[in-house]
Order: sequence, then structure tokens, then C-alpha cells
Amino acid sequence: MNMVCRVVLAGVLAVAASAEAEPRQQPAGQQAPQTKPSQPETQKPEEQEPQKYEETVVVSGSKTEQKLIDAAVTMTVITADTIENAPTRNFADLLRSTPGLNATQVSARDINVTTRSATGTLATGQLALLDGRSLYQDFFGFVMWDFLPVNLNEIKQIEVIRGPASAVWGANAFHGVVNVISKSPREIQGTSVTVGLGTMNRSVNGDDPGSGSLVYFSGTHAQAINDRWAFKLSGGGYSQDALPRPTGLIPGSPPPGTSYPAFKNTGTTQPKLDGRIDYDFEDGRKLSFSGGVAGTEGIMHTGIGPFDINQGSTMGYAKVNFSQRALHASFFTNVLDGNASNLLTRDVTFQPIAFDFQTSTYDFEVNNVSAIGKRNVLSYGGNLRFNNFDLSLAPDGDNRTEFGVYGQDEIFLSNHFRWIVGARIDRFDYVDDVVFSPRTTFMIKPNEQHAFRLSYNRAYRSPSVINNFLDVTVVEPVNLAAFSPALAGRVYPLPIRSVGNQDLTVEKLDAYEIGYTGIVAGRATLSAAYYFNKVKNSIFFSEVTSARYTATNPPPGWPLPPAVIALVPGGSFPAEFTYLNFGHMTEKGLELGIDGSLNRNLSLFANYSWQGTPEPSDFDISELNIPPENRFNVGFNFNYQRMLGNFSVNYAGSAFWQDVLDARYHGTTDAYTILNGGFGLRWMDDQLTTTVKVINLANQDVQQHVFGDVMKRQVIGELKVGF
Repeated sequence: MNMVCRVVLAGVLAVAASAEAEPRQQPAGQQAPQTKPSQPETQKPEEQEPQKYEETVVVSGSKTEQKLIDAAVTMTVITADTIENAPTRNFADLLRSTPGLNATQVSARDINVTTRSATGTLATGQLALLDGRSLYQDFFGFVMWDFLPVNLNEIKQIEVIRGPASAVWGANAFHGVVNVISKSPREIQGTSVTVGLGTMNRSVNGDDPGSGSLVYFSGTHAQAINDRWAFKLSGGGYSQDALPRPTGLIPGSPPPGTSYPAFKNTGTTQPKLDGRIDYDFEDGRKLSFSGGVAGTEGIMHTGIGPFDINQGSTMGYAKVNFSQRALHASFFTNVLDGNASNLLTRDVTFQPIAFDFQTSTYDFEVNNVSAIGKRNVLSYGGNLRFNNFDLSLAPDGDNRTEFGVYGQDEIFLSNHFRWIVGARIDRFDYVDDVVFSPRTTFMIKPNEQHAFRLSYNRAYRSPSVINNFLDVTVVEPVNLAAFSPALAGRVYPLPIRSVGNQDLTVEKLDAYEIGYTGIVAGRATLSAAYYFNKVKNSIFFSEVTSARYTATNPPPGWPLPPAVIALVPGGSFPAEFTYLNFGHMTEKGLELGIDGSLNRNLSLFANYSWQGTPEPSDFDISELNIPPENRFNVGFNFNYQRMLGNFSVNYAGSAFWQDVLDARYHGTTDAYTILNGGFGLRWMDDQLTTTVKVINLANQDVQQHVFGDVMKRQVIGELKVGF
């Protein structure tokens, strides 16, 4: 059998074993989708084998198992060891070390993540998944990471697609995908309990309100009852005081400068509960049932100011998976029930804007993989999705139906050349045209340890319910004393409408990339990528300038002669905001990285990302957030005898933000460097682990969004027991 046939056969066997987005228990002799072989929990660290990077297997690139080096897209894998030893419990810090990924934490609970583009409040366009089940909120497309119901010790790995992936995953995979892969009950057998208690500095600009605290706990029990049945139960909670608010003038705000508005900042409390039952048939078929619920409360920043999500806001889910060799079918439902109140913006009665949101999603999906001859591996599938909405800010947006199918052919041209061609077609009942998302990658493999890629992808983001049907009127207080001292103390409530736009079309992104992935001596993964993105029809929340209040078009109930409106800056008042499609923009960047093991006890990583300033061609750059131009991350993890620990340095350059309220509140954040570290010891034959973790060792004032909170030093003590 020639080399091409052997490669094809190996690929077919791998994908035939599993085409599902959620990894399953593998038959004997096949590599499980993790970065190193599973080790018994009682095995000493010094007895473990070094991490085998050439065996890293991913499932997110094409919804089928394949080695990382063979993926058609640029990917980063965060391993279970890295996740469990991380000094933080939030996903912003966990993902921050990924090259090309912009992460911000803007409150104790509010986290936003975007690859290869500026992130911001309520960041859309980044698909987040748990075992292939979407976590994003369908009514707007943003992700609430606190609704992830599993504990960190249940996560096998996190796969990050750094770039668009609509050709496989459809809507909201606009900038990239983060897929959290959990361990099966058989892979996590036993009982574990983790408790953490911490304190945090909250002094900013000489103001010291006292230290804050945080506490978390989690417990997991998994058991294989017999060779057919296995189950897992887990639960936990996280609670943290509010982070400190910035004070003074907003950096970079228009002269004479705008002061940060005062509002009552809050912390967060996040309970969760999850369960899973697996059944393995004698003939290799598998059936899995899972379900859970997660709750949250705390600040959510938006374009119209911060909302305080009230206690009792929850998201529950239920999921069923079935697989038979390469065939995989699944159904899931997400149910969201919550409410929040705006802390700054008022309605026409001067009451806080309230937001009640109840949604339900039902999704059916089927995937399969087939070998065609000796040189083609075809993967294909589709999904049908129903959404129901009850949103106080968009009362006319009731329901939506979405349907999509995809196909991909991996063509083995010779020993060293592969060509991947695929596409997806989606149909939405609220978009006039069918959406077409093609993908193609030409791969050159000088040998099995090195791969060069030339790729093109098209991605899209569809208008959300809020984009189409937002309907709320807010008031802006106008001090009438500015027109006459005799009116001192009188305030006029200027009404400003915020409305949706049902004529929006989908955002489109055409992405071109040159990439490289290589394995060096089985000890390290090297990666390099240069990308060039062309964005069309971006959806922005913008003022309708033609509707402004003027002397000839005064606001309702204006108590003064209309002519005085000409005396205000610009000679008019804003009257209406809506969502609009803007024209064309280009984005480009460079990413370099290395992730490796020096030996069985010490691993390290380093990466650098350069992001060019976005270049709009037919609208003003002031409509955009501008990401940090330079970012780098470096760190290490060690695990020797009874000792374990980690240290990392994360640097991000200055960035510009314009996505909260109006231009008075837009500004620039300073560059920052975050130093994180931790050290732990094992006791009682490794059944008990004590760890001290420190976030922001240098206690710097780190502000990741110009309107967001300030992060200072946090010190956490953690106790973990396993039996």
C-alpha cells in the first residue's frame, strides 16, 4: 500500500470512529481526543510521560476527529492540565494567552472574547460551544460565560478556532469558535471537591473602599456502573464582590473631558448544576443524556449603559446524543429566563430601563463522514433550529427558524499535498436571501510533522432579534439653566428613541490566510499565521442624523422657544438611534506561537500577536473599537513530585473603545501587563492538593475597557480533595 493510501486509510479510520463534535470513549487501540494519554489519578507526576504534541486531536475544525496538524484552520488547544492549574476561574484570563484572541473583563461577571478583531461590550460574532452545543444568546448573539454549567476539572480541553468558521458552524462563527470539550463519565471516575477563598485589592487613585472577597466551590462524582452505563453529577458556585470603578475623567474622551458616571457597582454570584448519563451498546453505538442549569447576577455592560442582572436569572439545557460509527445525531434545548435594570439610562417616566428576557431554543443536528475511493474523505451534515423570544426591549420579535446544511471534501492529491473544499448553505425566515459560506484550504505537508496552509473562508453574522426589533425610548436630562440662569434647577427630559431595523442584511467576512503548524521533536508545537480579512455590511448601532431635533423640528414638550436649540453644540439634539449596515473594512494581523514541554515536569508557552488598525473605506473609523496593536503572552507550568505551579505574563497595548453610550464616553485604555502565578503541594498520597494563586501580582490598575471596572491584585487559597 503506497503512502497516500495509508494516510487516507488512517484518516478514514479516525473519522469513522467519531464524527461528532463531542468526543466519546474510544475503542481499544485508538487515540482519544486529548493532548496526552489518560493517566490513572494515582500515578505520580514523575512517572507520567511527557506531553506528545504530535498526538493532539481536535474535533472543532471540521466536526470530525483529526490531528491538530491536519486541521484546515488555525487552532489553539488549551489542555486539561493548563485549565486545572490556572490561577483564575474566569474564561477571560483562561483564554487570554491564546494568540490572536482579544479578551476583556469589564465587571466581576462580564467577560467578552473575540478572535482577530476588537472585542467590546456584548461582543457578537464569536461562537462559543460546550461539546458542540451553542452557548451564545440567540436574541443578540453575545456569550454569557457564567452560564457554562460544568466545573473546570470536567473539561478535557478547549479548542479555539482562530478565524472564521461559518462554512461548518454557520451563524455567529464570524470571528472564530471556542469549543469547550468535557470529559465523559468514564474518563473522570471518582469524586472530587474543590474549595477556594480569596481576597482582592480595591484601591484606585487613592480611594480605598476596603478589600473585597471571593469564594468558590465545586464537586464532581462520576462512576461507571458496568460496561454499559456510566454517569456524572457535578455542581458548584462562585461569588465575588464588585471590582473597583475608575474615577476622574474618561481617558481620551472629547474635550473638556467626561467624568465617569456614578452608579452602584455590584459583584456576582453564579451557581450551577450538571449531570450526564451514557449508555454504550454492544455493537458500538452510543447514547448520551445530559442536562443542567447555571445562574448569574451582576453587571452587564451594553451600548445604553450598564444593566444589573437580577438574582434568579438562569439558563438551563437538555441534550441527547446518539452515534453509530461516523454517524452522529443530537438534539438540545436552551432555556433562558432573566431580568435586569439599567443603572444609568431612564425611560420617559424617569424610571430605570428594565429588561426582561425569556428565550427557548430547540436544535436538531445530524453529521456523518464517508470515505469515497482512496483519496477523498467527505464530511457532511445539517441542523434545524427553532427560537422563541419574549423580550421587553424587542416586543415584536417573537420567533425565528433557521436551517443549514454543509459539506466538505478532503482530497489527498499526493503524499505531500491536500486540498480541502467545503461550503455551507443557510436559510433564515427573517433574511430574504440564502446565505452561502464557502471554504477552501490547500495544504502542503513536507512530512507528517509540518503543514503549510493557504486558505480562504467566508463567514457571516445574521441580524439578531435586537438588531431588527429593538424598541425603547430613553431620556437624556437637559439642564435648562444653560440657556437662562432663571431656569436654574429645571431639567427637561429629552426623549431619544432606540429602534431596530428590519431591513438589515447579513454581515460578511472574506478571510485570506497563510498559516503553518509544526511539531518539533514531539516536544513542541510551532504556529504562524498571517491573515487578511475583508468585512462587508458591518452592523453598528448608530445615530440617525436626519432625525435630529432642531429649531424647525423641536422635541415634544420643549419648554423654551425652538430657536434656542441652535445655541447648543452642533445646533441640534440627537433624536433617534438604530442599527445600520456599514460598507467595507479590512483587518490584518500576524500571529506567532510556541507551546512545548522541556521535559515531563516543565512545559512552557510564548506567543505574539500583531493586529493592524482596521481600515474602513466608506465610513469613519470612529464607528469602530480599535484593538491593541501588540499583544504577547509567555508562561510556564511545572509538576514535580509533590509540587506544582505556574506563572504567566500577559501584555496588551492601548486600545480605543466607542461602544458605550455616546461620544462623550468614548476613550482609550492604557497598555497593561498582567502577571499571574500559583504554587501548590500534594498531600496524603496525592488525594489532597493545596494551592495559593495570585492574579495581577504587581497590583497594577488594569482597565481592559474604557468604561469597565479596574482589576487589582487577587490572592486565592484553594483546597482540592479527590477520592
